[in-house]
Amino acid sequence: MHHEPLSILMSRAAFEEIGPGIGQRLGERPWRPVLLGECDEAARQAVNIALITRDVTGRSTKFVVGDTLAACYEVLRASTALRWVHTHSAGADRPIYAELRARGVAVSTSSGANAPIVAQSAIAGILALTRRFPALARAQREHRWAPLLAEAIPPDLEGQCAVVVGWGPAGRRIAELLQVLGVRVKVVRHQAVSAGPDFPTVTYDGLRQTLHDAQWLVLVCPLSERTRGLVDARTLAALPRGAHLVNVARGEVIDEAALIDALRSGHLAGAHLDVFTREPLEPESPLWDLPNVILTPHSAGHSQGNAGRVCGIFLDNLQAWAQGRALRNAVQ
Repeated sequence: MHHEPLSILMSRAAFEEIGPGIGQRLGERPWRPVLLGECDEAARQAVNIALITRDVTGRSTKFVVGDTLAACYEVLRASTALRWVHTHSAGADRPIYAELRARGVAVSTSSGANAPIVAQSAIAGILALTRRFPALARAQREHRWAPLLAEAIPPDLEGQCAVVVGWGPAGRRIAELLQVLGVRVKVVRHQAVSAGPDFPTVTYDGLRQTLHDAQWLVLVCPLSERTRGLVDARTLAALPRGAHLVNVARGEVIDEAALIDALRSGHLAGAHLDVFTREPLEPESPLWDLPNVILTPHSAGHSQGNAGRVCGIFLDNLQAWAQGRALRNAVQ
């Protein structure tokens, strides 16, 4: 019999959305909400579990932390009773999570919640680059009729080769969609385990050796010490001239200066970039104005349905945590 209620930190919006669901998952176990921005010092120090939803993170990045997220971090650091934190994001590479894990706090992510949306964004970038949409958009702004003929005629996407780096839920979905489009897919992943009979597979160490016939390098891997700087000048040089790159992973996976050089020289024909070494991307970055770049502001995984999927993962994990079972997407 549990007499002391679990204290769960969350935003008011999250409480209004899933408060009843928490009670259902915990059964007879008592609990109380600790609402961010509405709790006193005693409640802050007693927090056992924290749910960080998108409304808490807002427009914050790893480099620019907004007021609401900063207030959340203060509670996480102040609570000596904290045992577990769940985040809406698919990755846990913000410094706060390493800090918490060093204290023995469990951290879990919402990996998989936005995987279909990330995959759609990556495929949209590939299709837009294949069909020369950046050049067509420039022609439209200039009121210039520029049909895709002669030297502008695009190659067929079917029959091309893509190397997908990362084999989580989003990477697997991207590979499936590429196959539907007739693209051959190779997989680069952390583990030396085959991704399946249709997917030649190597580990990160073998990345460069897979690129000799790749028209597409698609990055969808987590950021780790192994993937930080994985795509450097030598890796880019291993791609055939005229290849394209899509990054929906993390900006730090790429040497950004080397990427800019490859795009300027024409070695890379184009790129769809959703993430950057520093975010927000500095106004003076050359990437804003490169004609062969589709640039989006770390939005590849955003959609209206994500909040519900994140809450579903949290509620499943809450029930598992209360029953002493392993957490889904626990950071190792």
